[in-house]
Amino acid sequence: MNFPQIRLQSSPASITIQTTPGRMEIQQPPAVLDIQQPKAILDIETTPGKLTIDQTEAWADMNIKSVFRMAEENAQEGQQAALEATGSAAQDGDELMRIENGGGVIASQAKRNGESPQYEFNIGWIPRHGSVKIQYDPASVRINIRPQEVINNTRIQKPIIDHVGSQVDIRLKQHESLNIDFEGLKFVGINYEQEI
Repeated sequence: MNFPQIRLQSSPASITIQTTPGRMEIQQPPAVLDIQQPKAILDIETTPGKLTIDQTEAWADMNIKSVFRMAEENAQEGQQAALEATGSAAQDGDELMRIENGGGVIASQAKRNGESPQYEFNIGWIPRHGSVKIQYDPASVRINIRPQEVINNTRIQKPIIDHVGSQVDIRLKQHESLNIDFEGLKFVGINYEQEI
């Protein structure tokens, strides 16, 4: 016995997906370096040393003196000699006033005034020690350093970024389909029969 059949045959739709991956390129240019270091300012002030040698007294010890000093010393010696001579004459006069007292005043005065004076002398140095005066003022140095700041004009560079985004291409590869097939199906009407 044949039963009527309905046959359904379907095929699903299909799609194709094509993907293009993204791409990113990054370049980092180096920074532009511009660094300057000015030299420090250096100030040096020097006061030279001073050596003073005074030989005046050493020359005077050797009887080499200025005219003014010779005149002053001779005047002082003359004044001293005059005072001593006046004192000696006064002493002699006083002794002669008392001649009546005896004692051989005239003979003692003649002996005293006729003898050369006795000078005592020991070892001496010409010029004497310490007659040359030496004075030294040492030199002085003042150093002033002023450092200079670094001049930094360095410029950074921005990165160069090249980006291409991903792409996805979706397409319909095949449409869906549905086939319906009838077998053994009859339409029976009044005095009518038809096979579908």
